[in-house]
Amino acid sequence: MTTPDRPAPANWTPTWALGRAVLLTGLLLVAAVLLGRVDLVVLAAPFALGTAYALRRRPTELPQVWTSADEGHLVEGGEVTGTVSVGNPGAVPYDVAVLRTRVSPWLRMERASLAGGAVAGGVPSAGNRRPSLADRPFVTSVTPDTAIDLELAGTALRWGRHRLGPAGARVAAAQGLLVSRAVIAEPTRIRVYPKTEPFEAVEAMPRAAGLVGAHHSRRPGEGGELAGVRVFAPGDRLRRIDWRVSLRARQLHVAATLSDRDAEVVVLLDVLAEAGRSGGIAGTASVLDTTVRAAAAIAEHYLHRGDRVALLEYGPSARRLRPATGRRQYLTVLEWLLDVQAQSSPQEPYDHVFGLQLLSVDALVVVLTPLLEERSAQMLARLARSGRFVVAVDTLPADLPPPKDQGWAEVAYRLWRLDRDTMIAQLREHGVPVVPWAGAGSLDQVLRDVARLATAPRVGGR
Repeated sequence: MTTPDRPAPANWTPTWALGRAVLLTGLLLVAAVLLGRVDLVVLAAPFALGTAYALRRRPTELPQVWTSADEGHLVEGGEVTGTVSVGNPGAVPYDVAVLRTRVSPWLRMERASLAGGAVAGGVPSAGNRRPSLADRPFVTSVTPDTAIDLELAGTALRWGRHRLGPAGARVAAAQGLLVSRAVIAEPTRIRVYPKTEPFEAVEAMPRAAGLVGAHHSRRPGEGGELAGVRVFAPGDRLRRIDWRVSLRARQLHVAATLSDRDAEVVVLLDVLAEAGRSGGIAGTASVLDTTVRAAAAIAEHYLHRGDRVALLEYGPSARRLRPATGRRQYLTVLEWLLDVQAQSSPQEPYDHVFGLQLLSVDALVVVLTPLLEERSAQMLARLARSGRFVVAVDTLPADLPPPKDQGWAEVAYRLWRLDRDTMIAQLREHGVPVVPWAGAGSLDQVLRDVARLATAPRVGGR
């Protein structure tokens, strides 16, 4: 069965003011004719003439509405600015234009101003601070062939892709006798990058894999780390000759060095579960907040040292970012992290995540996990058994409150905590170090232990 096409809504409709003016004029004229009173015609004349004068020029063009935002590098806690504009493309002025816009709750707009018009409708003027200006009406007038900008400014509270909009506008013309239908503008997405917490890891990498870099490998080569003195051999450079040892031994000796090599760091994000409540940059952090901010800090640190960094999600989507170096990779990492979200999976995602992704045997795998599921612990154990250098970073908030339900909720929460502590102890027995994320120096002791274990015999790969 086909449905008939609905008629398009009228662009301009009469207001109640026009209806009252026409009704009052008609009643007065009818009464004047029936009662034969000329004074009633005199009373009706101003209403008729005023209505006719207001409608002498009727608007034909609908208002234009669009949104825009600053495209700069915006970080959590930084100032965000956005603009909602309403334009008048016609030749008839808009007496009143009412603007409304939706704003993401993670964008706290505190200041608003209308360029070329005053803010009305109970909205504070520019400079006044309020908790939020979302979904409040902003009223102004628009002259022909001009546009008025509603400028919003505030603070970005949390990382992610947030919306400014959709925004809508309705205008009144002909001295309030005609009103347009609502014009809706598509929202603008504002990218807010995670704030990287201070992070330093001064310990050496377990094993460097590339040809050049800042880490000292155990392989001889052209580097800055002295490995010893040996007898001169064909192919050695003359500038490497140690003359003091050569004169004493009466035979040419050269200084042997270790090659400087870069490392590959794989940051694995466990997104199977979420816990805690996000309060933004100034509030409490959820598991996802800690995971994203820690991943950004670790990537920034190792990319600054010239290492290759790759990202991988442990979840049903199994998103991955190929390893690379440089500032371009850092910007790509930040863009990649904006789309991280918790995804539960009824099945074990290990084969799906690592089936097509062959991790380098020399790569350092930093796993950011809240250890809320047994599958996460099994994944860590399997990676360790495959011979990888694995470091687990606990992203569960230390101050995670117990459930507020009555009954056995608190007892069950304590039992779950004990079971989780037992699971962490078992992981450490399997050679997987587990440390909580604490910003600067979080991985120093762990990397020291992993570098020490790297000298031990290794198990074959998967």
